[in-house]
Amino acid sequence: MRDQRFYAAECPMTRAMISLGSKWKPIIIHTIHTRKLRFGQLDAIIPCITRKVLTQQLKELVEDGIISREEFAEIPPRVEYALTEKGLSLLPILKSVCEWNMKYENTTACELKKAEQKENKAFKETV
Repeated sequence: MRDQRFYAAECPMTRAMISLGSKWKPIIIHTIHTRKLRFGQLDAIIPCITRKVLTQQLKELVEDGIISREEFAEIPPRVEYALTEKGLSLLPILKSVCEWNMKYENTTACELKKAEQKENKAFKETV
């Protein structure tokens, strides 16, 4: 349940935290990145998140217009999640957070970053 007092705040940081205020939402956004993923894929990729929390966080991200949820009338039912334009605009910010962490916490690039670097290298080789 979200704290409705945040919606009345005028501070941009406070208002932004309405959409990004949990530890899982930035991770979900970062994981989806520029692709479409199904619930089961997100559940498998993101470590330590429960299915209940993942469901709740996805619902809130859809309500905030950060991700889109596309349902397919199939058996078994299929749902895909993708970032909206608003969600895509968060990627540079999250990339900066990752770079900050790699600089100060001595971590290495995540699998998403490694895949991006591999794609860039392959593209440069074809040009």
